[in-house]
Amino acid sequence: MSDGSLSQDEIDALLQGSGGMDFEEEPQSGPSDGITDSQIRAFTEVIGGTVDSQGSNFSMLVNTTVSMDRPSVRSVRRDALYGELDDEMVQILMPYTDGVSGDHAFFMSSSTALAIAGPMMGQDGVELDDAALNALQEAFSQIHGPVATAIGDKAGVTAMTGSPEGQLLGKDDFDLPSGDFVVVEYPVTIDDVESTVYEVFDKNIVDAIEAPAAPQAAPKSNPSPQQAQPQASTGFGAQTAEPQGGGFGGGAMGGMQDSMAGMFGGGQGGGPSVQSVQFPNLQAGSSGGEQGNISLLMDVYMEMTVELGRTRKLIKEILGMGEGTIIELDKLAGEPVDILVNHKLIAKGEVVVIDENFGVRVTEIVSPMERVNNMT
Repeated sequence: MSDGSLSQDEIDALLQGSGGMDFEEEPQSGPSDGITDSQIRAFTEVIGGTVDSQGSNFSMLVNTTVSMDRPSVRSVRRDALYGELDDEMVQILMPYTDGVSGDHAFFMSSSTALAIAGPMMGQDGVELDDAALNALQEAFSQIHGPVATAIGDKAGVTAMTGSPEGQLLGKDDFDLPSGDFVVVEYPVTIDDVESTVYEVFDKNIVDAIEAPAAPQAAPKSNPSPQQAQPQASTGFGAQTAEPQGGGFGGGAMGGMQDSMAGMFGGGQGGGPSVQSVQFPNLQAGSSGGEQGNISLLMDVYMEMTVELGRTRKLIKEILGMGEGTIIELDKLAGEPVDILVNHKLIAKGEVVVIDENFGVRVTEIVSPMERVNNMT
């Protein structure tokens, strides 16, 4: 031991001790297995910022006074929430499918569901049949719109949910995430009747908010070397233009070099002046002019319309229309609507309610190739 080294027996003894294994035990027992307090605070901030919008959408849909108080947000496990829910409740399943993935659902009592579906259907004494469940699906799809937008903005993605699916289920059939998840309790008052709506979020959704994806940095780093190469080659051409011109002297080659130098701004002669890397320089110059011209048009109004759908009718059918006539369109319920600018398709979206007005949340930007195909 005089030289400070350890024998093999001593090394084995250290590896078998607790000190050598501490670094492996920390991630197994640490808080990363569950949902942390910081995640709850971040998620509470996101949900709290959408309560007013949700309440406005709620009131518009049921056409009556709806009050939504500040919700409570907490982390629970499946067994704990089972004890709080009724034996039979309406479940609106709306899993997140795009941008953010994870289970997501609403739960409410039968009386709360009827208080929402009845005014939407314009009927009294409705039952929880397929028509009522369809009304609830539409209602909570609109109500959850601001939340999905806020989650997507916080996570740096476009968050989308799948088509809602409403069912009246017993407690044993509830679809709850496994492990830890977040439940949001909304105190809702509809026509002076107080009730509670539960909203369940999978842990994956909560994780996406605390650690948003940042794929935007990758494409920025790729063009930079390509941009640096034309600049380097341009500088090299400028420095070697005179020696190369002197070496070749006059004649046809010299005239060609002078022509190329005039086209590309001068200072580039000889071999480097005809390299393909010069084309980005020419395009960059033209794009600057185009951007300057486009800036002159920024204050021009463009007509934007949203097309819910189309259909064709015979003249006799059109002449026979009256109040109460129902026109069936070529789009399915829940299918994205078309967003047109000057009657040209540029995007698709879904209808939302903003305060007292209808709006459209863009879900897809049409590619340039699709735009060209639509123009022909």
